Amino acid sequence: MSEAPDPEVIELATKVFDLARQGETEALAAYIDAGVPANLTNDRGDTLVMLAAYHGHAPAVEALLARGAEPDRANDRGQTPLAGAVFKSEDAVIRVLLAGGADPKAGTPSAVDTARMFGKTDLLELFGDQ
Repeated sequence: MSEAPDPEVIELATKVFDLARQGETEALAAYIDAGVPANLTNDRGDTLVMLAAYHGHAPAVEALLARGAEPDRANDRGQTPLAGAVFKSEDAVIRVLLAGGADPKAGTPSAVDTARMFGKTDLLELFGDQ
């Protein structure tokens, strides 16, 4: 039998995920620096980077990547932060993720596939995939 999760741990995780969604970069970085895993995932496999990227918070994404978060970690649906940023047209986030080593061909659909789907030829050029 597995132990029930500690309610305080759940509360802390919820708070940190909210910080990522809200783009509270300094507070988020402080939690990571204090020991919260940079690749913490929620019940859908979304990482802190995914949530910050999807909500358009480039500084938070940059801070997480600087603290060891994986730029290409896909969620349970196979989506990557970069594909989410392409979907949401978050250009600053796209550039931060690319600078942090994100692979435009990772995930399902990939960022390249997403850019093609929405006719974003400028991004296809940026990804080197016209």
